[in-house]
Amino acid sequence: MAAIIHSPVTELLEREGIAFDVIEIPLTEDKKPVRNLEELLSSRGIDPQSVVRSVLFKTASDKFVLLAVAGGGRADWGVLRKHLDERKCRMAEYAEVAEATGYVVGAVPPVALPESIRILVDNSVKDYETVLIGSVVLGYALSLKGADLLRLFGDADQGTFTSSGQ
Repeated sequence: MAAIIHSPVTELLEREGIAFDVIEIPLTEDKKPVRNLEELLSSRGIDPQSVVRSVLFKTASDKFVLLAVAGGGRADWGVLRKHLDERKCRMAEYAEVAEATGYVVGAVPPVALPESIRILVDNSVKDYETVLIGSVVLGYALSLKGADLLRLFGDADQGTFTSSGQ
């Protein structure tokens, strides 16, 4: 039986009538997500490339931008700066992630975020029928249809924000 968790993300999915499953991800003794997540997901018949990572950046103008990316792609800094019209941007620091999103590193979802955070959706998210996203609760991820997740992004910018050659 799947665990029942409640978070701003599960509330959003329920409000929108989107079906999802809760996937338990055991934590290590020091309460960090398991290092061999790919292995764990594969053993459960879940494509590890279908995990949508929420990568938070801070721009030179002190704005936070979240990049939702699947498939293990890496952010292309040049493309990001150009798209955002920023001279510089960097990965947000550990404390900044919690401060900006209200969520703990390792469980940040790409949705149910403060309105001040601009969301960019990499085209890689479209490659998966089912995706996994952060649930806000460490130790749990949410599995849902990729098309449903894309619908939740609404008018977020979509494009190729990762470098090829993964």
